[in-house]
Amino acid sequence: RAMVVPGSQRVRDAAEAEGLDEIFTDAGFDWREPGCSMCLGMNDDQLVGDEASASSSNRNFVGRQGSKDGRTVLMSPIMVAAAAVTGEVTDVREMEEVATV
Repeated sequence: RAMVVPGSQRVRDAAEAEGLDEIFTDAGFDWREPGCSMCLGMNDDQLVGDEASASSSNRNFVGRQGSKDGRTVLMSPIMVAAAAVTGEVTDVREMEEVATV
């Protein structure tokens, strides 16, 4: 599963103005409201069992995303995007075509 949770309403508005929401939803992502989601594991957005999460949040202690057996891998946004594209933790620098940001 894949979801995008903008960090604030301002970030969400800017992303939508650029059409990023459509790109993500067309690729199968859930486009969420800004706020806490898996970063806190306090709602239904939680890791289950030994699932792993590629996350651009800022904390990864045991149980942070719901499952005590799950794993949160903290990454920069571009590394999270690379993981989303490949379906696994990926070093974006090793991908063939990486645009300079």
